[in-house]
Amino acid sequence: MDIDRRRLFTTSAAGLALGALPPAAVQAAPLPSALGRDASQYGLRANSPDDQTHALQRAIDDCARAQVPLALPPGVYRTGLLRLPHGAQLAGVAGASRLQLTGGASLLESQGGDGIRLVGLMLDGGGVPLPTRRGLVHCQQGQDLHIVDCEIMASSGAGIWLENVSGEVRGNRIHDIATTAVISFDARGLAVSQNSIRACSVNGIEILRSAIGDDGTLVTDNRIATIKAGPGGSGQYGNAINAFRAGNVIVRGNRISDCDYSAVRGNSAANIQIVGNSVSNVREVALYSEFSFEGAVIASNTVDGAATGVSVCNFNEGGRLAVVQGNVIRNLLPKRPAGTAPDDDAGVGIYVEADTAVSGNVIENAPSFGIIAGWGSYLRDVAITGNVVRNARVGIGISVTPGAGTALVNGNMISGASLGAIVGLDHAKPASGDLTLAGASRFQQIALGTNTVR
Repeated sequence: MDIDRRRLFTTSAAGLALGALPPAAVQAAPLPSALGRDASQYGLRANSPDDQTHALQRAIDDCARAQVPLALPPGVYRTGLLRLPHGAQLAGVAGASRLQLTGGASLLESQGGDGIRLVGLMLDGGGVPLPTRRGLVHCQQGQDLHIVDCEIMASSGAGIWLENVSGEVRGNRIHDIATTAVISFDARGLAVSQNSIRACSVNGIEILRSAIGDDGTLVTDNRIATIKAGPGGSGQYGNAINAFRAGNVIVRGNRISDCDYSAVRGNSAANIQIVGNSVSNVREVALYSEFSFEGAVIASNTVDGAATGVSVCNFNEGGRLAVVQGNVIRNLLPKRPAGTAPDDDAGVGIYVEADTAVSGNVIENAPSFGIIAGWGSYLRDVAITGNVVRNARVGIGISVTPGAGTALVNGNMISGASLGAIVGLDHAKPASGDLTLAGASRFQQIALGTNTVR
């Protein structure tokens, strides 16, 4: 996939950290002033029809200089672009303190500010047009950023746009976003965790780098649903989580449903871990590691409903070295979305190409193949062991075209494979009968052990 293809602070003058309080304590605070310096001291008026940009900016700057949080009482505050200086801390009553954009490149912007904290705010873009490559919250070149327990909505661009940032985006509700909920470029130590993301028209979370390199972002325990491929395309849009060029990213424990394309797509993302995610109702490959990567672990996930469950591919581009283990994959779809490459297969449980162990997976109801190893000559050192494949048209398919490398197939249970339990392939076409039958042809590159066929 080419790039064009396919988101604690102090709670009082005494210095108590908001992070030390449970979320319920913050929401139940009887007076917003308990969160910091009351914004009404600066002439701000909740629910005023007036634009209050000037007063808000003065309050933010003054509190940042004093190193105290600015607390917004419940109500709506209409404002244009607000700039967050070093150390800015802005708190609201969760679900009640709303900043509503009236115009500008973003609602909140930081350029080089460290120690910024946004907690308990409703950030409403109101559908106001934003420039391209902008987020409703837009932060660049900052350390120790915390966006926690906020609601971010109705952005005509991204929800949160980060560049060269460290910190956390945690416990937020991000919805009705015209592009992507959270975009991070060239992170310096970022966690995107426990957020609820829905109704985005490009992607859910994007972890990107300007060049291939270490990133290490943690994308954990999020709920992501209803991600559309609004601009069209053939896979660059419509994904819940997309890691591009970003090495050592961990994608763990996410609940993902209803995506036009993939649940997790790692493109040129070395050492990616895709572990323990729950996926349902995605229309292309559910879990992807592709193009020029080395090292991928795809383990202990459940996939219920996808065109392909797992794909580890593009050995022709250097994609190699993976473990695909302990996944439950079922109810595969017979077709991919319109616009994908015409030779891309569907109805496949697991597809791999090079230097990969496929073990302990359970695959059920695959209209085409339970497992495929290799595409033409692009096959090397694949071990397929200890898997259970039920109700697939072909249980396991292995490339046997000239130049294809070696595959070990041993100890698998294959049940209800209507066109053969283990079959040699020429690309997606059968090139042999069932190799488990007595007297069947043998291929030098297939090390065929003892498999159980029913």
